[in-house]
Amino acid sequence: MAIPVIDFSKLNGEQRTKTLAQIADGCEEWGFFQLVNHGIPEELLERVKKVCSQCFNQEREENFKNSAAVKLLNDVAENKTDQKLDNLDWEDVFILMDNTEWPSNTPGFRETMAEYRSELKKLAVKVMEVMDENLGLPKGYIKKAFNGGEEDNAFFGTKVSHYPPCPHPELINGLRAHTDAGGVILLFQDDKVGGLQILKDGEWIDVQPLPNSIVINTGDQIEVLSNGRYKSVWHRVLATPNGNRRSIASFYNPSLKATIAPAPQLVENSANQEYHDRVITYPKFVFGDYMSVYAEQKFLPKEPRFQSVRAM
Repeated sequence: MAIPVIDFSKLNGEQRTKTLAQIADGCEEWGFFQLVNHGIPEELLERVKKVCSQCFNQEREENFKNSAAVKLLNDVAENKTDQKLDNLDWEDVFILMDNTEWPSNTPGFRETMAEYRSELKKLAVKVMEVMDENLGLPKGYIKKAFNGGEEDNAFFGTKVSHYPPCPHPELINGLRAHTDAGGVILLFQDDKVGGLQILKDGEWIDVQPLPNSIVINTGDQIEVLSNGRYKSVWHRVLATPNGNRRSIASFYNPSLKATIAPAPQLVENSANQEYHDRVITYPKFVFGDYMSVYAEQKFLPKEPRFQSVRAM
């Protein structure tokens, strides 16, 4: 099995209907798919690779060597206990948002990543509009829900991660299995070093590296808005002994004040569809409340999160 790869440019031609169906299948059956010909210039993507790798090498690698993950892994390996470090990730990570401080010692980093984030945000809106169309919702429905009805009020963050070579990958995860709390996630993953996997039909499947593709996955809020038609999917990153995996994930998430609930049209229609058993399965809640629950339960099953936020 392989993650669906979809040519996004064909939305604009005679293969539009087929491409819409491919994206619907990616959302309904996989929760993950890869976009090629997505409209982001390859020249920009090459610059993103360069500045992110330089930033890690010049500004972050030495600190990672002194991190808790490195120290604890060395202790466990020396004691030969075979105890897996289940509460740690072998990951160096920082978040880019418009109102936070960005790394400043890597030439071109700020300019390149600002340009990249602008392009990714536009792609996220296009992907959400395709989801609207496939779900039979008005154009802009998901974006409006995420923005809390206000223009450009949604959260848009970019997580820059590196997974350095790990001397004992059997003892620690690169990133523990989880579903994403938010909306639409756009990942620019390493095209040489693998490690990302999704859980599909009880089996862990590799998300194959593909040069300059953008991996899309749906978060918990898309599952709620779609009334369960689209699912957020468990995924993880394996630690690897070779290579330095680069991973740049951007999140188009609801505003913390946004109220999230299944789209009324999908609740009304579901009584006549195969989704009839999911009528009003998901609660209505404020996204900030959901994030408070998620912060405590990120690596636990998602269903109790929905129950917890229902009880608030």
